[in-house]
Amino acid sequence: MEVRLRRLPGRLRTTLLVGAAFIAGATAFPAAGWLCLHAGFPTAAAQEDTSNNTYRLLTLFGDVFERVRADYVDPVSDKELVENAINGMLTGLDPHSGYMDAKQFQEMEVQTKGEFGGLGLEVTQQDGFIKVISPIDDTPAAKAGIKPGDIITAIDGKTVEGMSLNEAVDKMRGPPDSRVTLTIKRAGIDKPIEQSLLREIVHLQVVKSRMEPDHIGYVRLTQFTEEADSSLRAAVKSLKEQSGGKLTALILDLRNNPGGLLDQAVAVASDFIDQGEIVSTRARHPEDSQRWDANGKDIIPGVPLVVLVNNGSASSSEIVSGALQDHHRAILLGTRTFGKGSVQTVIPLPGNGAMRLTTARYYTPSGRSIQGLGIEPDVHVTETREEQPEFGPAHESDLNGTIKNQGGTGQVSIVARTDLPPIVKQIPDKPPVGFPKFDPLKPDQTDFQLQEAIVLAKAMAAPHTVTSN
Repeated sequence: MEVRLRRLPGRLRTTLLVGAAFIAGATAFPAAGWLCLHAGFPTAAAQEDTSNNTYRLLTLFGDVFERVRADYVDPVSDKELVENAINGMLTGLDPHSGYMDAKQFQEMEVQTKGEFGGLGLEVTQQDGFIKVISPIDDTPAAKAGIKPGDIITAIDGKTVEGMSLNEAVDKMRGPPDSRVTLTIKRAGIDKPIEQSLLREIVHLQVVKSRMEPDHIGYVRLTQFTEEADSSLRAAVKSLKEQSGGKLTALILDLRNNPGGLLDQAVAVASDFIDQGEIVSTRARHPEDSQRWDANGKDIIPGVPLVVLVNNGSASSSEIVSGALQDHHRAILLGTRTFGKGSVQTVIPLPGNGAMRLTTARYYTPSGRSIQGLGIEPDVHVTETREEQPEFGPAHESDLNGTIKNQGGTGQVSIVARTDLPPIVKQIPDKPPVGFPKFDPLKPDQTDFQLQEAIVLAKAMAAPHTVTSN
């Protein structure tokens, strides 16, 4: 991706991913876009009183540093003190800025390549405990039935209270074929749940696909890694072949997809949009704002597209779904997305660590900022009949210290859709009484949102038959 900003030394990559999240047994992986940063310091023209105040504050910092260094109950290295201070400076800004030491930065780069070691759990810290954002498909965590929203209270019998997120993740890591026991608190269950998991090397399969009845293709995209676009295109090509070149509709499942690389989000959206804007960013300095347009061609021209979203769909997922919604290329079905609309820049630092700093907001083609708001689907369908209680934030707006939504056109800018098929009025917004509990091994029978997406896809495909080349 060509970046028009001044580059800093080191490898920088633009990404979007929800939360200050970690992959247990793998890597720190934060939430949002990573761009080259306009770097600079206060100019000589800064007012003298401002400079004097800055010097006084830096002197205060130095005094505190020396006092801790001299009098803390245990010896602390200068490196640890400085890194803690840097991380505190960044994490105090918003939930997505922060510091990564050399190990975390290296592991982050490994994860974007789609392969890492551990349990396959994406977690974040909430109220002193570890909250599961999402288990990754076909990993030890997913096979054990760990669910989004689960709270990990202990690891191998040791409470996580008082542990940093780094320490907790380190304890969940380990060599393949070794075991770790997690104690979990789950909504609606009074007793703690203990899960013994066998660690393994996790190969992240970001795309899964299958053919549904009536030549309707289904593609699930779990994360926007470096392989996302190429894997998606390969999956769609395979579905075309399975349908004998007569793919009637496609369902793109972005539920619980926390995001990833921005260039992959643009590429995936461009797979279904021939031309026009995909996303734009607006930074503090106008010259640092950017716009990304469609850079390919529709790989299934004329084929109806349904996109599944929920509150776990964030950042890159919201860029793709927002672009497809604004261009009226797809119909979104599910529940409101997470609302992660900020961009972080990852800046390598001396010593091989890096900082991630919120540097911009992003906007959909119609000019909407989804920061704190999320994207409302065109067809609202919940996963379960009864509202599920949440441990911790379900959306960006629930986090502390989030940046404001500003500069956009707002949700009112969405032009009322006139292309929705009549069947939309008949689609229920929740499962019927007695609908079976979701079973990942039987998605067609137990995934209500998917069932309704298939109903919608059939109705969209009914007026015409499309032959895909």
